[in-house]
Amino acid sequence: MPLSVESVRPAPAVVAPSYGALKRSRQLPWMAIAAVAVSLLAMLPMAFIIWVAFQTGWDTVYRLVFRPRVGELLANTVLLVLCTVPLGIVLSVALAWLTERSDLPGARLWAWLSVAPLAVPAFVHSYSWITLIPGLHGLKAGVLISVIAYFPFLYLPIAAALRRLDPALEDAAASLGLGPWRIFFRVVLPQLRLAICGGSLLVGLHLLAEYGLYVFIRFDTFTTAIVDQFQSTFNGPAANMLAGVLILCCFVLLGIEVLVRGEERYARVGSGAARQSPPVRLGRTTLPCLLVPAFTALLSLGVPALTIGRWLVAGGASVWRLDEIGLALEQTLFLAVAGAVLATLAAIPMAWLSIRAPGPAQRLLEGFNYMVGSLPGVVVALALVTITVRVLLPLYQTLATILFAYALMFLPRAIISLRASIAQAPVELERAAANLGRSPLNALWATTIRLSAPGAAAGIALVGLGIMNELTATQMLAPNGTRTLALAFWAYSGEIDYAAAAPYALIMVGASLPLTWLLYVQSKRMAGR
Repeated sequence: MPLSVESVRPAPAVVAPSYGALKRSRQLPWMAIAAVAVSLLAMLPMAFIIWVAFQTGWDTVYRLVFRPRVGELLANTVLLVLCTVPLGIVLSVALAWLTERSDLPGARLWAWLSVAPLAVPAFVHSYSWITLIPGLHGLKAGVLISVIAYFPFLYLPIAAALRRLDPALEDAAASLGLGPWRIFFRVVLPQLRLAICGGSLLVGLHLLAEYGLYVFIRFDTFTTAIVDQFQSTFNGPAANMLAGVLILCCFVLLGIEVLVRGEERYARVGSGAARQSPPVRLGRTTLPCLLVPAFTALLSLGVPALTIGRWLVAGGASVWRLDEIGLALEQTLFLAVAGAVLATLAAIPMAWLSIRAPGPAQRLLEGFNYMVGSLPGVVVALALVTITVRVLLPLYQTLATILFAYALMFLPRAIISLRASIAQAPVELERAAANLGRSPLNALWATTIRLSAPGAAAGIALVGLGIMNELTATQMLAPNGTRTLALAFWAYSGEIDYAAAAPYALIMVGASLPLTWLLYVQSKRMAGR
């Protein structure tokens, strides 16, 4: 009798939007108008690339796109994704199973160490490896460092899914005579499909968008080629057509994720409550299994720590140029806070509509906001550079432009955080405040906005972390004289002054670690642990 993978936890009730909620959305028409305006602005980079293609003409587009260089970049990109994502899946599934489903000694410590690499920016990983092994270049180096830098994006959802699995299906499979390996591949692994697909999509999009990591190891991708084209010749049509191909690659990844994910149910539909699986005893394999997380932590955390420490010792006190570091830290924090607040404010209308008045139109608008989040920063920056140079020259390389770019790039992070908090704020409070004589805006502010403050704070922190480690858009859009931690690190490492770059790498990692810990703790709470 074939086994089904349809039950692991009770499915949450889906409540259709009530007439009152829909009426409430009409009482705040400015909220819908603001959501539409933000969504249209979010589509600006993609619309601009399409407009440039029409303006350039088919003959020129054909010549720029269908040339050997683009084929080489496409081959590099495809090989990078095809090699990195499967290796990341295998590593993450192994780590998640060991830390969540086995009696591995120190499982909680290894679980945290499997998330901690997120605190190290990808270009700092590359800097660490290239200074340790100067001859590390090409596709193999790109795959190695990409797996090390990005596997936590797979580990987190897979580990969370494993925590929530009810072992009832596994018990049923064992009673039918299936061995442990067959149970894992036929019962457990299919239930991880959603987590694997989501994590793989995140990793794939990061591979398409990453710049600094691949510049260090001299591995050409679409992003590195776009930035080089822009910086060397300011060739608008050529750079924009490469950006168009990169956007198509993003859509291909999104389409593959939708196809692979499927439409199967993964929720428990029977009576009773899901129970936690007892840990599997490793027995004689404990020591070999311990080597997996230990070796992974050594590569992903030990190498950056060793390299940064080595260069700090080699540079001595002279590399701690406190005036420069203080200025870079001050500018980084200002841009991170200002950009995060702007992105969170821009996300409020869409997050509110997604909870209070869901529907086809709302889902379409929300999709526009998520779409811009899948675009590499270089594409967003390239569109805004060209628009400001051609149409709004006074805004070129100004604070307003860079903050606008940050808001577009990290809008999905803010929406997701706010949406979760607004969903926990009862709509009845808004109605009660309105019935007591408050205006719709005052009722919204006094109830839902205040109750969603923790989600807004989490969104600000997540967006701020992204801005703190952002490189390509800051390079192309920041006002003259701007020197963030990432830009200072990049400038010194570009001059092969690795010792002077080390303090900036250390500060970026140190500033990111608390948020990474918060992410780890939050994932545990969501699983009830």
